[in-house]
Amino acid sequence: MLSAISAFLDKVLGFIEGWLLFLATMGALIALFFNVILRYGFNYSLAWSEELVREVIILTTFIGCSAAIKARSMIKIDALVQLVGGLKTPLNFFSNFVTLIFSGMMVYYGIRMVLLQAATDQATIIMEIPLQYIYAILPLMGGMMLLRTLQTIHQDIRDLRPKNA
Repeated sequence: MLSAISAFLDKVLGFIEGWLLFLATMGALIALFFNVILRYGFNYSLAWSEELVREVIILTTFIGCSAAIKARSMIKIDALVQLVGGLKTPLNFFSNFVTLIFSGMMVYYGIRMVLLQAATDQATIIMEIPLQYIYAILPLMGGMMLLRTLQTIHQDIRDLRPKNA
């Protein structure tokens, strides 16, 4: 039952990550392309395109964190694992536990920051996007990272079980 939920969640999160990365990156690339054409061809610049790219970089960074957890490509120092091979499993669980704490903090403090931005009613300078939408990336991606880490822990526990059991 838990494996079926994990597989379904993996498909949903993979779909969201893939399409968000694709659409955000393509939107930023198109805006930058037209900005370069206008700047060098017509001596006119789109002020909003640079702000859009900055916001897309923020979004794709946090989406990439979630995707990195799934692919098990988070940055880690594995010198101790190479020296003492028996510590690989406990250190993986410790790493996942720390990632769970960090993800929970992203959700908690991200929600607090969104509420603060909503109360102050601030917006970006050029595009006038309410900052609460940009800060909403924090709790959303923290939640995705949390789910991805739980999936990783579930997979690690499943891999520890004997194959014939």
